[in-house]
Amino acid sequence: MKKFLMIIFTGLIVFSLTGLSFGEDLRIDGSTTVLPIAQKAAEVYMKKHADTRIFVSGSGSGTGIKALIDGTTHIATSSREAKDKEVASGKAKGITLTGHKVALDGIIPVVHISMKINDITMEQLRDVYNGKIKSWKELGGPNRPISVVSRDTSSGTYEVWEEKVLKGDKVRADALLVASNGQAVQTIAQNKFAIGYIGIGYIDKSVKILKVNGKSASPASVRDGSWPVARPLFMYTNGKPTGVIGKFIHFMMSAEGQKVVNEVKYVSIQ
Repeated sequence: MKKFLMIIFTGLIVFSLTGLSFGEDLRIDGSTTVLPIAQKAAEVYMKKHADTRIFVSGSGSGTGIKALIDGTTHIATSSREAKDKEVASGKAKGITLTGHKVALDGIIPVVHISMKINDITMEQLRDVYNGKIKSWKELGGPNRPISVVSRDTSSGTYEVWEEKVLKGDKVRADALLVASNGQAVQTIAQNKFAIGYIGIGYIDKSVKILKVNGKSASPASVRDGSWPVARPLFMYTNGKPTGVIGKFIHFMMSAEGQKVVNEVKYVSIQ
């Protein structure tokens, strides 16, 4: 009896360390940008596959990739490509990070709905975020300090913004760092003098979208590359996906999966 209990206990330890269940359970974790896509896709997929349970969470791109490497998720969602050090870390543990481009996104600067500014240049965005521009007056707005809202450094959205907008500069020291797109929207909606950036799928009427260099963000401008802060969105697996993981990735790449991408206001790759 004691031996039997020991076997069960050991099995539970292994189960808790892997974080993965058996059968047709599927765990997806990572980018908060990709989260709405993953959630809706999981909902649609489970309606067609009653024997599959999908658990979706959004802890950030870097955290999701680490979870895939550590074996605590089946699919890692990411709003950026895996870094060289992440690829190397995976190889050291026998994990081959394989990216599947499932959608496109535009990162959009947004302000409070009352702000009397409609357009901003890439150079102005850079100077707002690096601290050279400190007042809305310098942008044609009121003589009030700009409250800068940024994503935290574990965010793939932050890393793309840092690359394409800041171009190597550091975000000003007094910027408010938030953990998700949703939190960024809420923060800006409550602060008349705030500016932030969010994925195109998180745009709603509570914040005001800014044009960049006179260009409006749209599925067309994201797809053709004319929107200056556009990027692909990924789902990462360990090597070529098989079983339920492969079936879900195949669904994401299908016409039905790409329809889900458009339904949640992101840009399909087809």
